[in-house]
Amino acid sequence: MNTGLKNKVVIIAGASQGMGRAAAEAFAAEGAKIAIFARNQAVLKEAAQSIEKKHGAEVLAEAIDVTDQERVRKFVAAVAGRFGRVDVTVANAGGPPARNFAGSSIEDWRKAFELNFLSVVFLAKEVLPLMQKNKWGRFITITSTSVRQPIPDLILSSAIRPAVVGLVKSLAIEFGRDNITVNNVGPGYTTTERLNELAGSRAKAAGISEQQIFERWAADVPLQRLGKPEEIADAIVWLASERASYVTGQTLLVDGGIYKGL
Repeated sequence: MNTGLKNKVVIIAGASQGMGRAAAEAFAAEGAKIAIFARNQAVLKEAAQSIEKKHGAEVLAEAIDVTDQERVRKFVAAVAGRFGRVDVTVANAGGPPARNFAGSSIEDWRKAFELNFLSVVFLAKEVLPLMQKNKWGRFITITSTSVRQPIPDLILSSAIRPAVVGLVKSLAIEFGRDNITVNNVGPGYTTTERLNELAGSRAKAAGISEQQIFERWAADVPLQRLGKPEEIADAIVWLASERASYVTGQTLLVDGGIYKGL
């Protein structure tokens, strides 16, 4: 399939591991130029070197917290300065901690809002004007199936991530005239470090093993297994490609069918 992504410039947040790294690998395989950032410098450096070696891709990497607006601004400017433009941006950040309402503090809510909503706003503010200049762009967010149905003990995610969908819809309407599509990917249970952490907390609370937690999750999925980061990345690459040029303002669930709603 010709994706039309060769030599496109792609920014990916939270790309040192998990779904962000899988997306970086997938775009590099398509011949794109990659700019990645995440908090952990050592892990990010390893990811960048691996992608360069495996795909021969040109990779720009910098250790940045997605909630640091000024650092994000400077990074996007550096990407545009080096590559001349920004074509695709993937907004991605780790999920907030597992909490129920009674156990969540006001500080928890502030941090989750900054991490999972404002980080998307920060990126959009910087990259959308650059895309407008070229009359072409793809802005893609990664959230969770929590945007469609709340997940027990993940009240921060279930309350804040749907706001990202509202933002995606609004941006799609505002920037459609500039040939910019804005979409969201909602992963289900996917084998990432984040899921391992959640399994650990659930196992401890239930007094069972983490393996049993994974088995329970898999049993709830119609496909009877957990997702792979690469499967999320494939959906992201498709949304960024020319093959999805008439898709905007949408949330694509990549969840093995676990969401049962219409």
